[in-house]
Amino acid sequence: MNHDVFMAGFGGQGVLLIGNLLAYATILEGNNASYFPAYGVEKRGGAATCTVVMADGDVGSPVVGAPEAALLLNPLSMEKYYSRVRPGGFALINSSLVEDDGSSRDDLKKVCIPANEMALQVGDARLVNMIVLGAYLEHSKVVAMDSVKEALKYVLPERNHRFLPLNYEALERGATFCRQALA
Repeated sequence: MNHDVFMAGFGGQGVLLIGNLLAYATILEGNNASYFPAYGVEKRGGAATCTVVMADGDVGSPVVGAPEAALLLNPLSMEKYYSRVRPGGFALINSSLVEDDGSSRDDLKKVCIPANEMALQVGDARLVNMIVLGAYLEHSKVVAMDSVKEALKYVLPERNHRFLPLNYEALERGATFCRQALA
């Protein structure tokens, strides 16, 4: 196994949380991961990106020029990073905020997911990240959904554990959406 994914959005969307969560779940499964977050100086609203590299062997550089997959949560991320996804890769686009459907490229799989609306249906606008992560997990199968759910218990502060069921539901809804979109 050797996978890499690039995630991008604006601060407050939970991009860094799901990157950390994915890396933690990978490690729980006995594999190696590198998590490389980057963000602007703004508290909310600035750029937030991260790269996660997962492997059953050694992990090299956490910097990936042409990622295998990209999770793009806002228009600026789509504009800046969509062209970098390697041919044959996968792009998950938050169609709630991004009008570009990715039709400029036909050399990769893409799923446009209304993540903001889906998060509201689950009951909390802050669950956009979990919707997107669930969809990515369904496509990539890089780690098991159960591993991510277990990792959430470690990554979320204990004071937020009361929100675990909502997070689980958001992950499952994202996975279901992706499964249906790729069918």
